[in-house]
Amino acid sequence: MTIQEIFDRFDSIGSCVFATIGNGYPETRIAHFLACDEEGLYFMTMTTKPFYRQLKESGRVSVCALGADPSVRMTEDRQLEMKPGYFIRVTGDVREVGMEEIKAKNNPDFAYGIEDQERYPAMTTFVMYRAKGEIYDYDFDMKTRDHKLERMRFSFGGFPVEKAGLSITDACIGCGTCMRGCSFKAIRKEGDRYVIDGSRCDECGNCLVHCPAGAVRHKGL
Repeated sequence: MTIQEIFDRFDSIGSCVFATIGNGYPETRIAHFLACDEEGLYFMTMTTKPFYRQLKESGRVSVCALGADPSVRMTEDRQLEMKPGYFIRVTGDVREVGMEEIKAKNNPDFAYGIEDQERYPAMTTFVMYRAKGEIYDYDFDMKTRDHKLERMRFSFGGFPVEKAGLSITDACIGCGTCMRGCSFKAIRKEGDRYVIDGSRCDECGNCLVHCPAGAVRHKGL
């Protein structure tokens, strides 16, 4: 994905959760991305806020947003039903950007930020210049497709990305127990063994728990 495409996904949702560490504990707040360019994703805060101090101390932030109807209902057969949707998350490195640097871009997308900083002198801008993230597109009731999940990971600025999904090692004995127990339809047979499609895998652990050969590699402790 391009930085512009990542920004557009967040921008279509609007309100996002920004997370940092303060005094050893995670802290969150609602904010939004201001704009983007080839350098990264931009957002604003004020130098008087704990958010600013935490960004300066760590140089890192994590952001997520949900693009969906969050309501959940119980069906007559006592199953949870959720409407299709997606969430997007991104985690990375940030740096503070001076107003002169912003103005030098001559980019109309930054006009609101420039005006805001002129109204509030304590306002400042940060850019997330190196990051990794994921789009998790779900349809758990399979109303629009024949599988529950499509997930895509991305990065920019040279940030490494860990592949989504669990994996099956060479210890696989080809019994098919994993595929029969996978409600996400993420497992298929290739030759004499089974493999996991990470773009469909929820990492729920059903295959790991039921594999008689212990061939599934997990990501936990």
